[in-house]
Amino acid sequence: MTTTPDTAAAAPRPATLAQALQGRTLAYLLSHGGDGPPHAAPVRVRLQTDGALRIDGLGRHTRANLARHGAAALLWPPAQAGGYSLMVDVQAQLDVDGARLAPTRAVLHRAAPLPEGAQQAGNCTSDCVELRF
Repeated sequence: MTTTPDTAAAAPRPATLAQALQGRTLAYLLSHGGDGPPHAAPVRVRLQTDGALRIDGLGRHTRANLARHGAAALLWPPAQAGGYSLMVDVQAQLDVDGARLAPTRAVLHRAAPLPEGAQQAGNCTSDCVELRF
């Protein structure tokens, strides 16, 4: 069966970050050094037993950015057309091997069309689900 936006919407939505991470593999870590554009790096993320996230093997730009500004974001694109992206804001703590990421906000996000005749006046027009940690 092909998943469409209608069938994706009918599937049960995760309520927690741990549930939302199931089946997701490659994420993009978005960091910022303060002097230039954000830096995107593909990463593999592991959920730790204490609810923190773990990434190892950081590149030099990512490590420098996280050392300068510990705030960053993780983005997992949707697995299928019409699915949800997973976006997680994190606070990073660097160590020798990589970083421990403490989630500060987690959201499933799916672009949703505006209803016919609706005006976009500062309200979010997307389908978002806040997740518990």
